[in-house]
Amino acid sequence: MIKEIGVGKETLSYCSKCKLTLSHIIAAMKDLDTIAKVFCKTCKATHTYKDPNKASKKKVVSHRRKTEMRSNSKDWEEAMKQASSELQTYSPKGKFVKGDIIEHPKFGQGIIEKLLDKNKIEVLFKDNRKVLVHNI
Repeated sequence: MIKEIGVGKETLSYCSKCKLTLSHIIAAMKDLDTIAKVFCKTCKATHTYKDPNKASKKKVVSHRRKTEMRSNSKDWEEAMKQASSELQTYSPKGKFVKGDIIEHPKFGQGIIEKLLDKNKIEVLFKDNRKVLVHNI
């Protein structure tokens, strides 16, 4: 028995929004044998068909990378004692320089350790280090 595929038929596809292989309705075809777009019956999103057998899995961040971005609260306390700038509220639109102290709504107080480029900064918070955008 040959399984027919076509617009309006049901198929399995990896949904990048739901992060699962789920039942989808075929919304568009590239040609008679190739699915182009599907409609997720769960989240109601339309997206490119992703073969569930070929869907890429998230890369696992190595333990080494995780520890590189962790902060030691003693480092944070020492940096905060040595800082001489005024506390500024963090905003991606704000422009910051090395040594500025910021107040982030989620991560709390932090100090700018590095300017990675014109739009990215590395900030030392009490619990970890974060790369944030600025000057946009």
